[in-house]
Amino acid sequence: MLIVMNHNAGEREIAAVVEVVAQMGFQAVPIPGSERTAIGVLGNRGYVDDGKIRDLPGVQEVIHVSKPYKLVSRDFHPAGTLVKVGGVTIGEGQRPVVAAGPCAVEGEDQIMKTALAVKAAGADLLRGGAFKPRTGPHTFQGLKKDGLRLLAMAGKAAGLPIVTEVMSPDNVGLVAEYADLLQVGARNMQNFDLLRELGRIDKPVLLKRGMSATIEEFLAAAEYILAEGNSQVILCERGIRTFETATRNTLDLAVVQLCKELSHLPIMIDPSHATGKRSLVPPMSKAALVAGAHGILVEVHPEPEKALSDGPQSLTCEGFAKLMEEIGKLNSFLGY
Repeated sequence: MLIVMNHNAGEREIAAVVEVVAQMGFQAVPIPGSERTAIGVLGNRGYVDDGKIRDLPGVQEVIHVSKPYKLVSRDFHPAGTLVKVGGVTIGEGQRPVVAAGPCAVEGEDQIMKTALAVKAAGADLLRGGAFKPRTGPHTFQGLKKDGLRLLAMAGKAAGLPIVTEVMSPDNVGLVAEYADLLQVGARNMQNFDLLRELGRIDKPVLLKRGMSATIEEFLAAAEYILAEGNSQVILCERGIRTFETATRNTLDLAVVQLCKELSHLPIMIDPSHATGKRSLVPPMSKAALVAGAHGILVEVHPEPEKALSDGPQSLTCEGFAKLMEEIGKLNSFLGY
């Protein structure tokens, strides 16, 4: 439920509404706006009788929100959220950002070469995996803490904030020591213990859509993070599983505008995991930006043929530089 206050409602009227909501056994979350304050009501599992609220001084209207995600919804937060990652701002009205780097940190030479190359080409963030969730247990699983250390070192050398995946609630503190943006991978989108733990830290989170998740499930997963107090969340579409086998996944670009209609959270696109094919990454990156994405994540490796994971979908450093030139022209056309 959302309680919309009159534009001239003062602190006393707002406090009175909050008190009544608490007496009803629910949580009231004031949402200040430029013209008026709204109050979100959380904790209800069904319809709430608004008779005690509707006639309180200062209340303009009561809106019943049936969505399972409330804090994530535009109903509760009409203005778009801006997420700050290091010195980079992501969200509505901002130039789309580009996060680039290898699927996995493999060693110092590899990550340093990549970091300096993507920085020179114009990337805003350095991405790289230290903990790698792989389909098979015998494949490369990442360098773990050493990978975090190398990624942080490369990011500092290149002057780029870093984004890397966290897989377990137990590792949130460790990853947060090194990363500027903590990523939740597709396989962990509904790892609710992990989401709750990320909601308790003061670091932004990149939440990837599960490979078989509906939009409602995707946004409900984000709600877990916001419900614990962390509103700095970026959504990320990375392709979903369909009957098609010609690409690694099926890139759902419609999700960009749909999520922008439903939610105030920024949304990025990962064309590398969505397509699985190097040749498709540049056109799908540009398509994502035309669709209105607030940014993209692109996998880049100095020698993709030698990559320990996801080589076929990784751009070379030269290929990434060419893509960034094209994105620069596209951004000018789009007005950035």
